[in-house]
Amino acid sequence: MAKKNNPNTQSKVRSTKESQAVSHTSINENHAPWWPALIALLITAICFSTSLDNQFVNWDDDRNFYENKLVQHVDKNNFWTTTKEIFTSGVIGNYNPLTIWTFALEKMQFGFDKPFNWHLDNLLLHLICVFLTYRITLLLGIGWRGALFVALLFGIHPMRVESVAWVTERKDVLFGAFYLGALLQYIKFKNDNKSIRWLWMTILFTLSLFSKIQAVSLPLSMMAVDYFMDRKWEFKSIINKIPFFLLSLIFGILGIYMLRDFGSLASAVDETHFNFIQRLFIGAFSFVIYIVKLIVPFRMSPLYPYPNYFPWYFYPSILIAPVVIYVLFQSYKKEHKIVFFGLTFFIVNIVFLLQILGAGQGYLADRFTYIAYLGFFIMAGYYLDKTLTTNESKSGIALGASAIFLLAFSLLTFNQNKIWKNSATLWTHVLKYYKNTTLPYGNRANYYRDNKMYKEAIDDYNTTIAMKDNQPQAYNSRARLYFELAKGKDTLMMALRDYSKAIEYDPKDGEFRVNRGATYARLGDLQNAVTDMTEGIKLKPDHAVGYLNRSIMYHNLNRVDLALQDIESYLKLVPYNGDLWYEKGRALRMLNRPEEAIVAYSESLKYESKNKGLFYYERSKTYHGLNKINEAKADLQQAINIGFAGVEPAYRQQLGL
Repeated sequence: MAKKNNPNTQSKVRSTKESQAVSHTSINENHAPWWPALIALLITAICFSTSLDNQFVNWDDDRNFYENKLVQHVDKNNFWTTTKEIFTSGVIGNYNPLTIWTFALEKMQFGFDKPFNWHLDNLLLHLICVFLTYRITLLLGIGWRGALFVALLFGIHPMRVESVAWVTERKDVLFGAFYLGALLQYIKFKNDNKSIRWLWMTILFTLSLFSKIQAVSLPLSMMAVDYFMDRKWEFKSIINKIPFFLLSLIFGILGIYMLRDFGSLASAVDETHFNFIQRLFIGAFSFVIYIVKLIVPFRMSPLYPYPNYFPWYFYPSILIAPVVIYVLFQSYKKEHKIVFFGLTFFIVNIVFLLQILGAGQGYLADRFTYIAYLGFFIMAGYYLDKTLTTNESKSGIALGASAIFLLAFSLLTFNQNKIWKNSATLWTHVLKYYKNTTLPYGNRANYYRDNKMYKEAIDDYNTTIAMKDNQPQAYNSRARLYFELAKGKDTLMMALRDYSKAIEYDPKDGEFRVNRGATYARLGDLQNAVTDMTEGIKLKPDHAVGYLNRSIMYHNLNRVDLALQDIESYLKLVPYNGDLWYEKGRALRMLNRPEEAIVAYSESLKYESKNKGLFYYERSKTYHGLNKINEAKADLQQAINIGFAGVEPAYRQQLGL
């Protein structure tokens, strides 16, 4: 040990220790056993095994994939066109095209009737992240026992459940895998200085950004690693990260644009009525709760709705700011690098998610901690490894306490997965803690309605409206139920009244008018139906169902020319619907445009449909009308082979089949 009164000697000794630490890191990672990683993967898989039995839920799963037209209609014929559309558009205010693209692949491979495969993919990606955390921890110079502890904490902490058990949060485990892969390459670069690693970092970082915008924090995480490994920040190291900061800036601006374009930022502020200063306190409170839930993951909920008023206990939370600054200052000053690293890593990965600007329906989200907690996990692994290595008398206590935490976390995680079983279990769980918010009642009602549990659905819709009677979406949803149940005029009139209420509270939503128009149609009032649908389409020109419904009205009014226009407008929005291409062909044939009808019928046969026999049959008859007998025979034979039961015997005999 150097003498304190010889600063030059002290500097030399410290430099030597740092060199030894880097050397130890490389040896540690290369010679560490692999079996601890396998243990972490096995335990994590067991804890999340219950998630594989879950269904999809009606909280963004619908809008992200099973009702997303790009995912719904993707097939081998339009795969590359769909891919281009996915990467040039956002979904519900988010730009995460790589995640949506994986959904498209799964739809092509598995369809929507096998949720098991979708959940399995989430779990496999999470296991990749667990493995990467083990490798990263070893590379940071922590022994295999500490690395195993870190991997287990990352793998089975109950706050992981939302990211793994919810298919929509594929973006967490996908961006996490690329993010951690890039971080691993960066740490390896600091050890071996191989320039090829910059290429891998850039590729992995870009893929991470395409998976979820949260990846913008990677350059800051790299800087935290710089301090942990070097105990300092060099200007050259910061300059080297400029390309990564630029990528973060580009995707950050794109993310803000998407949120504003979708209305998430504005609507969040409008709905909560909290000003910017109050939202600073909300952010501070969220920061505190995330730290508390790290140790005691209590009252975990998929939704943490904003309170109806600003509670007093949000104010003291701002005191966390000076506390954090003090801890950072002291740990930096006294060179407690693991504390500085762990806290800094957490801050840079959570600060953009504190809802200060507002972009969500809740002020907290378990999923936001997916990467951020890694800083604290590494800190815990460091101190466990240090205790086991240097303090034999306390090793038993450290191992016992660690085992208790891991056992408790594993049990909580195993059970928390079950709340994601379906939409009913999900929203029922939320209502255990938040009975005074309408969203859970409304979404649970939608699940009940879609599963023909009509009494339960009506009860939840009524509760939603009783709690807050100016909610247009609640009236619209209840009206849909009445519309589906309607067997007579009375129930249809109830639907009509609810749709009118929805329009009263939100006259700018075109969907409500289109829906009311459909109700008028069921009541036999075609003129009012067309009027409502036309107004709805003006308000929402991208509402495909509006064009579809109005085309039916025009057909019934013998305005086939106008029906054709609406079918064409629909197909511009949803070009992958074979049934509507068939309807276009039928309309063209009625308008005595058979050549164009042939083109439309041919297009209909490119897409999946249960009615392909009908499509071949109608194209056959159209060919016959054009005196193209060979083509007509070929199509009729195809219809017969498929098993189409509507073939007219006289027509079949006429063609000699």
